[in-house]
Amino acid sequence: MGNSYAGQLKSARFEEALHNSIEASLRCSSVVPRPVFSQLYLNADSSTFSPEGVDVKPKVEELDKDLVHRYTQNGSLDFSTSQTVSELEEDEEDDEISDSNSPPLPYAQKPAPEGSCTIDGFCQAGKDLRLVTLCTEQLDVPAGFLLVGAKTPNLPDHILVCAVDKRFLPDDDGKNALLGFSGNCVGCGERGFRYFTEFSNHINLKLTTQPKKQKHLKYYLIHNSQGVLSKGPLICWKETRSRQYPTVIPPAKPLTPVSATSVLENGNCNGYKPSFSHSDLPSFTSAKLPPAVHSSTPQDLSRNKGIVKPLALPVHVVGKTFLAAPSSIQAPEISNGILGGGRATVLNSAPSQPAPHSTSPSPGCVAGDHAMISFSGPPKKRHRGWPPGSPVLAPVLTTATPTARPATQTATLPQPVLGGVFQPQPIPAGETVIVPENLLNSSGIRPVILIGYGALPYFYGNVGDLVVSPLLVSCYKLREIEKKELDLMGMSTWQFLSVENMILLTIQYLVRLGPDQIPIREVFEQIMLKALQDLNDKDRSLQTPSAAFQVSQAQLPWLARLSASVSQDLVHVLITQNSLAEGISETLRSLSEIKQQQKLPDYVVAICSSKVRGNEFCVIALGKYQSRVLAESMLTTSEFLKEISYELITGKVSFLASHFKSTSLGDDLDKLLEKIQHKRADHVVVPFNGDVKECVSSQEAASMTPTQGRGCDSEAFHIYQSQLLLARKLLSQVCAIADSGSQSLDLGRFSKVDFMIVVPRSEVLVQQTIWRIKLSGVLSDLGLEETTSVHQKADKYVLRLDGDVHAKFDAFMKRVKQNPYTLFVLIHDNCHVDLTSCTSGTLSHGEPTVGLSDRIINSREVQESQNLIVLQVSSFPYALQTQQSKISPCNEVHWIQSDPAEEVASEQKLYFGINEYSKSLQWGITSPLLRCDETFEKMVNTLLERYPRLHSMVIRCYLLIQQYSEALMGLTTMASLRDHITPETLNIMDDLLSSPAKDKSGRGHMLIIRVPSVQLAMLAKERLQEVRDKLGLQYRFEVILGNPASELIVSKHFVTRLKFWRGYDHEDWIPRTFLDLEGLPCIVILAGKDPFGETFPRSLKYCDLRLIDSSFLTRTALEQEVGLACCYVSREVVREPMTVLDLSEKDVDKGNTSGNDSDELYIDLDRPQSNSSAVTGTSGSIAENGVSSSSAADETQRQPLAFNFQNVANSTVDEGTYPNSTASDLGKPECDSLGSQMASSTTKLSPPSSQTFKWDDQSGRETLHLALPRIVILSKATYNLLDTQKSGQAPTTISLLPHADVSWLRTLRPSFSNDLSSEDQSLYYRQWTTAKPHHADSTNANEPNGIRTTHPRRLLLTGPPQVGKTGAYLQFLRILYRMLIRLLEVDVYDEQEINAVEESEIDEVSPPDFSQWPDIEVFSKIQFDVNVHDPKYRHISPLYTERNSHGKPDSQVEVKTEEPSKRETVSMMLTKYAAYNTFHHCEQCHQYMDVSSMSQMPESTLHAFTFSSSMLGEEVQLHFIIPKSKEHHFVFSKQGNHLESMRLPLVTDKQNPNMVKSPIFTPSSGRHEHGLLNLYHAMEGIGHLHIMVVKEYEMPLYRKYWSNHIMLVLPGMFNNAGAGASRFLIKELSYHNLELERNRLEELGVKRQCVWPFIAIMDDSCVLWNLHSKVPEQMSPPLETESLVRNVSLKYVMQHMEGTPKITNYAMLGVQKWNSKLNSTLPKRPFSRCHVHDFILLNVDLTQNVQYDLNRYFCEDVDFNLRVNSGGLLMCRFNNFSLMKKHIQVGGHKDFIIKPKIMITESVAPISPMQYVCAPDSEQTLLAAPAQFLLEKFLQHNSHRLFPKALNNLSNPLLAVDCYLNLGPEVTLCYVSSRPHSVNVSCEGVAFSGLLLYLCDSFVCAGMLKKYKFLKGATLCVICQDRSSLRQTIVRLELEDEWQFRLRDEFQTANSSDDKPLYFLTGRHI
Repeated sequence: MGNSYAGQLKSARFEEALHNSIEASLRCSSVVPRPVFSQLYLNADSSTFSPEGVDVKPKVEELDKDLVHRYTQNGSLDFSTSQTVSELEEDEEDDEISDSNSPPLPYAQKPAPEGSCTIDGFCQAGKDLRLVTLCTEQLDVPAGFLLVGAKTPNLPDHILVCAVDKRFLPDDDGKNALLGFSGNCVGCGERGFRYFTEFSNHINLKLTTQPKKQKHLKYYLIHNSQGVLSKGPLICWKETRSRQYPTVIPPAKPLTPVSATSVLENGNCNGYKPSFSHSDLPSFTSAKLPPAVHSSTPQDLSRNKGIVKPLALPVHVVGKTFLAAPSSIQAPEISNGILGGGRATVLNSAPSQPAPHSTSPSPGCVAGDHAMISFSGPPKKRHRGWPPGSPVLAPVLTTATPTARPATQTATLPQPVLGGVFQPQPIPAGETVIVPENLLNSSGIRPVILIGYGALPYFYGNVGDLVVSPLLVSCYKLREIEKKELDLMGMSTWQFLSVENMILLTIQYLVRLGPDQIPIREVFEQIMLKALQDLNDKDRSLQTPSAAFQVSQAQLPWLARLSASVSQDLVHVLITQNSLAEGISETLRSLSEIKQQQKLPDYVVAICSSKVRGNEFCVIALGKYQSRVLAESMLTTSEFLKEISYELITGKVSFLASHFKSTSLGDDLDKLLEKIQHKRADHVVVPFNGDVKECVSSQEAASMTPTQGRGCDSEAFHIYQSQLLLARKLLSQVCAIADSGSQSLDLGRFSKVDFMIVVPRSEVLVQQTIWRIKLSGVLSDLGLEETTSVHQKADKYVLRLDGDVHAKFDAFMKRVKQNPYTLFVLIHDNCHVDLTSCTSGTLSHGEPTVGLSDRIINSREVQESQNLIVLQVSSFPYALQTQQSKISPCNEVHWIQSDPAEEVASEQKLYFGINEYSKSLQWGITSPLLRCDETFEKMVNTLLERYPRLHSMVIRCYLLIQQYSEALMGLTTMASLRDHITPETLNIMDDLLSSPAKDKSGRGHMLIIRVPSVQLAMLAKERLQEVRDKLGLQYRFEVILGNPASELIVSKHFVTRLKFWRGYDHEDWIPRTFLDLEGLPCIVILAGKDPFGETFPRSLKYCDLRLIDSSFLTRTALEQEVGLACCYVSREVVREPMTVLDLSEKDVDKGNTSGNDSDELYIDLDRPQSNSSAVTGTSGSIAENGVSSSSAADETQRQPLAFNFQNVANSTVDEGTYPNSTASDLGKPECDSLGSQMASSTTKLSPPSSQTFKWDDQSGRETLHLALPRIVILSKATYNLLDTQKSGQAPTTISLLPHADVSWLRTLRPSFSNDLSSEDQSLYYRQWTTAKPHHADSTNANEPNGIRTTHPRRLLLTGPPQVGKTGAYLQFLRILYRMLIRLLEVDVYDEQEINAVEESEIDEVSPPDFSQWPDIEVFSKIQFDVNVHDPKYRHISPLYTERNSHGKPDSQVEVKTEEPSKRETVSMMLTKYAAYNTFHHCEQCHQYMDVSSMSQMPESTLHAFTFSSSMLGEEVQLHFIIPKSKEHHFVFSKQGNHLESMRLPLVTDKQNPNMVKSPIFTPSSGRHEHGLLNLYHAMEGIGHLHIMVVKEYEMPLYRKYWSNHIMLVLPGMFNNAGAGASRFLIKELSYHNLELERNRLEELGVKRQCVWPFIAIMDDSCVLWNLHSKVPEQMSPPLETESLVRNVSLKYVMQHMEGTPKITNYAMLGVQKWNSKLNSTLPKRPFSRCHVHDFILLNVDLTQNVQYDLNRYFCEDVDFNLRVNSGGLLMCRFNNFSLMKKHIQVGGHKDFIIKPKIMITESVAPISPMQYVCAPDSEQTLLAAPAQFLLEKFLQHNSHRLFPKALNNLSNPLLAVDCYLNLGPEVTLCYVSSRPHSVNVSCEGVAFSGLLLYLCDSFVCAGMLKKYKFLKGATLCVICQDRSSLRQTIVRLELEDEWQFRLRDEFQTANSSDDKPLYFLTGRHI
C-alpha cells in the first residue's frame, strides 16, 4: 500500500477499525468507505523497533540504575508508558480517507430542511452554539452527559458546544467508548440524536468528508475558576493515541522533513540525540499560550533558547512526554520572541507557507516575527503541493538543536484563537532542504547554520547531522530598539543599517576571526553598534541622505565576495536568486561529496538576492573546529555534563578508550605498567629526601616520617585591615537601612546576634566554613556558645543545600520566631551557584538540590521576619544584578579596591586576581603565569577530527590522563616517552615529583586538575592512581578526588605526614579541607559543575584548566574557573617594573626587561642565590598579626560624625577590644582563609637588587617563605578570551553574557567599559540584563508605580574570589553585635566630685541617714556650700569661702590648662527606665514618638504666646507647636484658637501615682537625633507634660524627628544665644504662666498660693537615675535591701521630690551627679544645701526676682545659684538620688567656630583668645561671633593679664559684684550681691586683689564699693554694653577716686558695630 513502515496488527485495533468501516458503509450513500486496512496501516504504529547503527541518545536525566532500565537490549528507548501528542494531528482530516492515487470525493451531505438556519456556528433551529457566546450561559446538561467542543472547517476560530453522552466518549486511556453516538443540541434543546451524521447536519458542520465523532469532537469543555466555560483537555480518542511514531531514525528509511530550528535546550546540538526525552519540550496549557510559561512544565520555557513566535493560529501541545515525531518541521524565523533569551518550541500541526510579511525586503521585518514548527502525519499521495518526486516520508523524531546564544527580547506571543481546523499547506519545492545521508560520517563535520536574516527553509532527511543556532540572530533586529533606549545611549535620531550592510559586516567579522576562534555574540553586537553610530555620525556631519551610504542589491554580491576574498578561502560567499534553500542545499551537497584531503572553508555565507523577497542570508559553519565548538557551546553546563555521562554509560567512548590503551610509542600501556611493577617487586620510590631513582621497601617507605618542619603550619585566624574596613562598610549599610525611615529594621530592640551560613552542596566548603567559624572565635564573641563547646557545636551554624536542608532550616526559623529580640543574620555564601526558581519545571527532572536556595532565601517567612537580615555573598554576583533583582543597589557592599601603589607601601600581601593574571600576559616574560599548551591543543584537534561524535571534553580528558600517565613513566622509567609529552605537562610532573626530594620534611606542591564531569574525574583519579602505584610512587605524592558530594580521602601515611607538619598528636584528625593539605605533594582532581569557592593552600602551584573550553562562554563560568588560582602574593616579590618574571627551573637571562606601564605589578620569582643571607621565616601569631590595638578604629573615630546609626557604628564600636583585631598597618589576608597562607608570614626584608625569589622548594631550610601567584594552564579558547595582548583592552570575559541564567535585554546597548568599578558594573547589569523565566528573581515583577520590589533587609557582599570575604562577614557579625550592645549601653560620665567636703566639715545639725525628705526647720539652718562640686566645672574659677581663705592653693589651679582634658566615662547598660534618642523604637513608645497614623486631624498646631519681660524691656513672643494629642495640657480661648495658658496642678492635690505635677522643660540644640528626649520609659509610661525648647532655625529638624512632642520655639533673635537665654525664657514664661493660672483658678475658687509653682528644667543628656539607700522605699520597686544602689525611674525621682514637705519653701531642688564611688558608699548626708545642676525643680514663684543671665554661654547655672543663695532662698540637693549623664559627642552648647567676619583667604591660621578683644576703633580683624561669647572666652584664657595679683592667690580673691564669670582656675572669685538684705560671704579683713564689675545695675553704688579693701596695684575691670554707659558707670561709682585709668586700657570685643560689641575698661588701684 505504498508504506514501508507497516505497523503491527493488533486485535483490538482491527475490531474497532472493522466496526467503523461497517458503520460508515451503512451511513454513507455515495462514497466508498475507507478500507479497514488503510485505517490500520496508514497510521504510524507506536511499537518501538531497534535500528542498527543509529546513534540513539535519549536525554540522560539521572545517572542511576533507572537509566539503564530505560533502554532495551538493542539500545532503543522504551516509551511504552509514555503519553502521546494527541493534538498534533488534530487537523489531519484526510489521514484515513483513502490510499488510492485519486483525489478524494466530496462528502454528499444531506440537504438541510427547508426554512432551517444554515449559518455556520448556529444550529438548524437558529440558536448560537459558539463557545464565545455560550461561555457565560447556564446550560442544562442532563445527567450522564458532558459538554464537548466540536470543530467546523468553516469557522476555524470557533468551537461549537455540544452535549454528548459520556458513555460514547473514551476514558483517560482512550478506550471503552461505546460505538455510535448519543447527543443533544445545547442551542435549541433538541435531544436524542443517535447518529453523529445526523447531529453534524443539525449543528451545520458542513463537512466535506465523512462525519466522524473521533475527528470532530475535539475537546472537553470545563468551567474555569471564574465559572466561565472554556476549552479543556483533548478528548483522548484511541485512534489518535495510537498514532505514534518510531522513536529513532532508521538509516535505511526515506528522508523525513524536520525543521532545523526546533530549538530545544535539552536537545542535541551535536546531533547525538535523535529523540525527545520527557523533558525536551515544554507543555502549553490548552487554553492560553503565554501562561504556559508558568505552568507545571517539565522544562521551563526559560531553558529553551529558541522559542519562536507562532502564526496567529491556535497552538496546543499537551502532555509532558513527546515520543511522536513530526514528519515535517519548518525552520522558523527566529525572532526576538525568545522568552528571556530562553529556548522553546511552538508546534503547529501542518506545514504552511511562509507568512507574507517574511518576504518583505524591509530590514525592519526581521526573520522570525512569525514562525512555527509543524508536526503532521505521513504525507499522503494526494498532497499535490509537495515535491512531485518525494518518496513516502518515514516519521522521525526531531533532532533538538539548542542555541548557542539566546536572544534578548521577551516573547510577544499572539493570543490564540478559540478553535479552527488547520488545512495542510503545500510547500514549494524551493523552500525545502534535504540533508544528505551519512553527512557526519562521510565528512566528519556536523554543519552549524547560524540564522541570519530571512526565513530558513524546511529540512528533511538526516537532520541529526545538522545544527541550527540563533547565535547572532538578535544582532539583526535593530529596528526593535525604542526611542527611549536610543536616548539612553545619547542618540536622538537614528538611521538603521540595511540588510546589505549587515551582511557585509557579518562577512568582515567572520574574516577577522582566527582559525581557533568562534563568533561571540557580544563582540559582534558591539561591532553592529559601532557601525550604527558611525553611520549616524556621518549622516549628521555631512547632512546627506542616508541612502548615500547604503549598498544596493546589485552591488551586494560583488562587495560580499570582495570582503571574503581576503580570508584565504576560509570564508566563502554563495549567492542564490530564489531562496536560501538553494544555497544551503548546495553547501550540504558539496560537503557530502567532499574528498578526505580537500580543504573546506570555515564559513559559507549563503545569500539569497531575490527581487521579490529582498536579501536574505544565513551562515553555515563548516570548519571542523568552528562547527563543533558552536554546537557544543549551545549546551548549558548541566546539559553537556549529562551528555558526557551518557557517552560514558552507553559505551560510546569505547573506541576512544581503546585508542589510549597504547602509549605514544605504540606499546600496550597496561602490559608495560605490569612489567614495570613486576620488575620493581616490593620496592617503591623513596617518599622524600631522595631522587625518584632511589627505591626502598614498601614497609620502610610506609614507616618513614619527616624529621623537619614540625608545627610550621599554624592555625591562627587574622582579621586584616581590608576586612575590617569592609566589615565596617557592611555595618554602615545595616545602619543605613535602620536610618531609612522605612521601619524595616529596628536595631534598638535587639540585644543579641545569631547567624546561619548557607553554603552550596560541597562537603569541603562546609568543613572549611566550620573551621573558620571555630578559629575566628565568633561564637564565643557573640555569646552563642561557651568557648569549650565551640568545636562541637560550630557545625550547627552551617547549612548545606542538600536533601537534609529543610529540617535544619526549619529549626533555624523556629529560633528566629522564638527570639524576637535577637537579630539573626542569614548569610548565603556563594549565592550565585544555584539561582533556579523552586517553581521551575526543571526541578522534578534535574538535580535534587536545584531550587533549594530559592526555597530558603526567598521564602515568605525569611522575607517577613523583622529580626532577620539576609546577607548574600558572591564573587560573581552578576546574575543577582538584573532588572528583576530583589536586592536594592543601595544595599550592595563592594570590596574596597585600594590603589596598588598604596598596597605595596602598606600591606604585607597583595591580592593577585583575574585582572592581574590577564595583565600579566602583557609583561613579555619568559615563563608567564597564564599559559596555553599549544602542543596539547594540536593533539586535541587531531583527536576531535577522528571522533566527531564524542564531546570534546571527553576527548580532552582522556588525552590529559594519558599525558600525565606518560609523564610519570617518562620521568621515572621510560625516558623515551618524554618527547611525546607536552613540555607543560612534563614540567608540572617533574616539579611535583622533585619537590619532596629536596629535604627531610617531605613537603611539596599541589596540582589541581579541573574536571567538571564527576564521572570523568573519577576515571582520571583511578587511572592516575593506578599508574602511580604501578610505578612505585604511592608514597611520593597523593592523588585526591575533589568531589563536592564527598569528603577528602587521603592515605594514612600522608595523613601522618600532615599531622607531623601541624604538630598534631591526636589520632582521629583527618584532613577535611584543601587547606589541611598544605605542603602535601598531591594531584587534586577537582570535579563538579562549578567551583564552590573552596580555598586552597599556599603550596598550590599549578592549576590545570585545559578542560575548560568554549562550553564556558559566560563571564561567571570563566571567571570562577580562573578564580581558583587567585590568591594573595607576598609584598616582597613585587619588584621594580623592569624585572623579569620567571617561574621555570631553568636559568634565564636576567637582562630581559619589559617596557610596561609603571602602575602594573611585576613579580620576580627566581630561586634565591645559594650564597645569599638566609632569613628565618617565623610563623604567624596573634602577637605579630593580631595586634589588639585599635588604631584602625581610632582613625575612623577621627572623622566627622553624621547623626545617624552609622555614627553609632563608627564611633562606639571599638574593634580593638577583640584580641583578634589588627592594627591598620597590617596586611591583607592571603585568601579567604584569612591567614591560612599567612601562617608562615615573613619578616620584612629588603633583598639586594640581584636577588630574586622563586617558588620555595626548600621549606625545611632557613629560607624565606613567600606566597607566589599560581601558574595556570588554559585551553586555547579560554586563553584567547583572557589575552589582552592583541587588543590592549580588558579581557573579553567582562563583555560576555554575565551568567547563563540571565539574558541581555537589548542587542544595542552601551559598550561595557573596561574601567568600570564593581558598583558601575552592577548598575550596568541592572539596566541591561533580565532574568530568565527559570531564574528565582524572574517573578519579581514591577509594582504599579513601575518600581520593582526589593527586600529591605537583604544585602549583597561582592568581592573578587579568595579575597577574604568570609573573614569580613565574620568580623561584621562581631561589630554588629558590639554595636547592638552599644545601643543598649551608654557612655556616662564617671567623675569624682571636686572640692569635696571633709568629714569634719559636715554640720552636726545634719539629719540622720534614713531621712526621705529634708526637715525645713533643720535644713534652713545649714550653711550654703559656695563651692562648686560638679566635676564638669573642674577648670573654672574657684569661689572664695571662709573655709578655704587660709588654705593652700589646690593643685588644680597650679597648672594652667589651655584645653580641657578628655572627661572620664564608663559604659553602662541601659535599663527599662532610661531616656532615649530617636534611634530607639519599641512597641510601647511608638505612639509616644509618632503621631498616630489613624488620626485624621492635622499633626500639630502653632500657637503664639506673648508676655512682657522687665529684663528685656519689651514684649516677648514665643511659639508653641502643640500636637493634637497634647492639647489637653493647655487652656485655649472659647473660640479655641488663642492659647491662654498651660495647665498647672495644685499644691494641695494628692500625689497621683500616674502623673507628675511639674512641667518638664528640656532645652536642646544640635541634638535632634541624639538628644535624650524620649522620656516614655523614664516616666514609666505615665502622663506628663514635656516641652522641648529649641531655637527657631532648628525647629524643622526637631519637628521631623519628634513630631509628637510639644515644642517651645525661641524667637529668632536668640538663634546665636547661649544656654542662659533658653533658661531665662523658660523661667520668664513659667512665671507668667503661673500668674495666668492663678488668675484663672482664682475665678474657680482656688487660692493663688495653691497653684503648683515648680517646673523641672532638665538637660537633654540625662539618661538614668539611681537611688542610693539601704532602706527600701514603699514607692520604689522591690529590691534586695543589701544593695546600695538601684536604678529608678525619673517618675519615681520627681514624685519623691514633689512629695517633699513644705516644698513651696524651697527655691530649687536637685540631685547629685553619679560616679562609680557612689556604688560602694552611701551618701555622707542625705541632703545638701549647695549648687544644683543639670536636673532641677525650680520654684518660679520664690525666684521671681532672680533671673538667669540671658547673655551667658558658660556657667550660667553657677551664676544663677549664687544669685538665688544671696537672696536667702533654699536650695536642696537630694544626695540619695544620683543622675547619670550620657556623653554625647554632638550638639549641645558647644563652642562657636571663630572666623573672621570677612574672609580674605580660605585658609586662615587659628585665632588665639587674645585676638577676641581689641582697642576701640582699631583696624584689627573683626570676628563673626557673639560679643558675649568672645568676652567669656577672653576672660577664661587671659585673666592672668587682667588680674595678675589674683593669680593663685586664695587669700586675696577677686571681688565679683552680682556676677560669676569664669576667669580660669588660677583666679579665685569672691561673689557678693549688691542687693539689700542679701546673704554674702563674710569679707572682714580680706584685701581683694581685683574688682570685676559686669553690667552692673543701679543697686551697685559707690558707697557699697568703698566698704571693701583692695591690695595696692589691684586691678579693676568694668564691663558695659557701650562706651557711653562705660563712662557713666565710672563716674557714677566714683571709681576715679581710688582707681587709676589710662586711655589705652579701654577695650572692646572684636565685633563690628553691627554686632554690638561689649566694652571694658581696666584700671589699677592707687
